[in-house]
Amino acid sequence: MKTQDYIAIENEYGAHNYHPLDVVVERAEGCFVYDVEGKKYLDCLAAYSAVNQGHCHPKIKEAFLEQVNKVTLTSRAFRNDKLPMLYKKMHELTGYDMFLPMNSGAEAVETAIKLARRWGYDVKGVEKDKAEIIVATGNFHGRTTTIVGFSDDPDSYYGYGPYCKEAFPMHEYGNIEDLKSKISKNTVGILIEPIQGEGGVVIPPEGYLKAVEQICRENNILFICDEIQSGLGRAGKLFAHYYEGVRPDIVIVGKALSGGFYPVSGVLADKHIMLVIKPGQHGSTFGGNPLAAAVAIRALDVLIEEKMIERSAEMGEYFINKLRAINNPKIKMVRGRGLWIGLVLNTKARPYCVRLMEEGMLCKDTHETIIRIAPPLVITKEEIDWAVATIEKVLNENLG
Repeated sequence: MKTQDYIAIENEYGAHNYHPLDVVVERAEGCFVYDVEGKKYLDCLAAYSAVNQGHCHPKIKEAFLEQVNKVTLTSRAFRNDKLPMLYKKMHELTGYDMFLPMNSGAEAVETAIKLARRWGYDVKGVEKDKAEIIVATGNFHGRTTTIVGFSDDPDSYYGYGPYCKEAFPMHEYGNIEDLKSKISKNTVGILIEPIQGEGGVVIPPEGYLKAVEQICRENNILFICDEIQSGLGRAGKLFAHYYEGVRPDIVIVGKALSGGFYPVSGVLADKHIMLVIKPGQHGSTFGGNPLAAAVAIRALDVLIEEKMIERSAEMGEYFINKLRAINNPKIKMVRGRGLWIGLVLNTKARPYCVRLMEEGMLCKDTHETIIRIAPPLVITKEEIDWAVATIEKVLNENLG
């Protein structure tokens, strides 16, 4: 079958909750994907940063296949031999006492919310059912009903209410004075992305994260950092909050934690926070299963041993500077950290993403005028040069 055949079947029998580019991927390796006709594309989205290590990384695949031939899933009613080693790995890599594994990013965010609320009641002494977690404008933390209830994007929240808005006061992202005005005696946490990804790679003002940390310390509030997309090398450091030298109380991770082989996510925290949740009070059938743990361990090893985080910083700086050198009135600005770039246009981005696809480069539009660029961290300078030349060529076209 051809591309249009697959698209027709998908449109007929699949829910229409995505608006993908019309490329049907059949296989992938490294920075490249191939469609059903065999055409090669440079992937500059990396499955929303789930494949930071590159598609089908051989070392991660080896760990996946080895574990598949042993045991894939055991109930958490029993223990397994892989999960303890993932716990130890996360501790050694991040310095946090404990890790609580889940599956999807949204599940990890929900876990952080539950953890913060429980801490608020059991430790801070907030009145029952009054806990508040302050969030930010432009946020994107997932798609569950709780999470979309504190989004300010109508595409995310419209039609899914009712919501408990008072539980999630919203401040203007980057505005410390506005944040301070939202604090009450019931505030148990401040949940932010150190860089907003879905918002178009939005970097807050310098000193914002440091100020959030200080506010949390002064008011006995948990600082919760969503590093699902920005973490694990995407922004040029292990975590994007490292740029300001802060230490959140809870860090949410996911996506590249499995290198794209399996859904793995979770939260990091120290014992005085993590241990407020007791046996039977939270869990997930697949969370922490041996296949997930084996894959995550190898995915982390690959990031560190192959120096992909350092590579992200180096290649990201090169990519951003090359994009900023393009002289085209359609470009409003180029912003980014590491290999996480927002190309902000003065016109609609979707037509240019479609043209880039036709030229053999895959990226994604967001908020109408922004092209997100986030290739696997294994991308080379030669591939970046080709991508920049392709972007410059396409932007010179008048697509309306």
